[in-house]
This record gives sequence, structure tokens and C-alpha cells, in this order.
Amino acid sequence: VIPCNLLTESWTVERLRSFFGDRPVAEWFNLSAPKIKSGEVVPEKIDAETALTLMLKEPLLIRRPLLEVGERREVGFDVQKIDTWIGLQAVDESLQEISDKLMKQDLQNCSHGPSHHHHNH
Repeated sequence: VIPCNLLTESWTVERLRSFFGDRPVAEWFNLSAPKIKSGEVVPEKIDAETALTLMLKEPLLIRRPLLEVGERREVGFDVQKIDTWIGLQAVDESLQEISDKLMKQDLQNCSHGPSHHHHNH
């Protein structure tokens, strides 16, 4: 696993788009992003081109996590889908604790908790 920060990654439209596959545009968004919660951005009313432009300007809008193994890319932490794809079982006991923690985490939302706010300038 090589973690990358979505907020500091140098995204291109093509690279970001490659993670979403054939999912509807509304499923590309992080529903916990402040602009979505406030109603300023309504994912169901946005086309693909506009969505990608908004996400390049404000990466907090990107649904997390983005996963890449080889040439395949996916978005969102669908436990069953990921387990079928790459497996989520720990390879040994030393990794079991890490695996257990990840399975319990909300990987879609900000790790700082619901009261934490991001300020973009």
C-alpha cells in the first residue's frame, strides 16, 4: 500500500476520471464534503465534465478512497468488492490488527471527525 494525499496529489482530468469507471457521476463525490453538505454542490445535477473540473479545484469533493492495483482503479471502500478483487485478509498475525482497524474505519469521511472543518483559500 502506497498512501497518497488526495488534497496534494497533482490530478489531471484523465487520471482522476479513470478511477470512476462506469459509475454514475453522483457516486464520484464525497458526500461529506462541506460544499455538498451545504447544498452548494448537488452531485445529482452535475455532468461529468463539470464534476471533474470542480474536483480538480477542490479535491475534498472526491469520493474516497481511490484504489489502484496494476492497471485497475476503483473508488469507494466497498468491502465485498475489494475483498473479491485484492483480498482483505491479513497475510499474517502482525497485519491482522491493521486489517481489523481498517475494516472498522469510515474511510469515506475525514479522519478528524464530524466537527472538523477544512478551510480552502
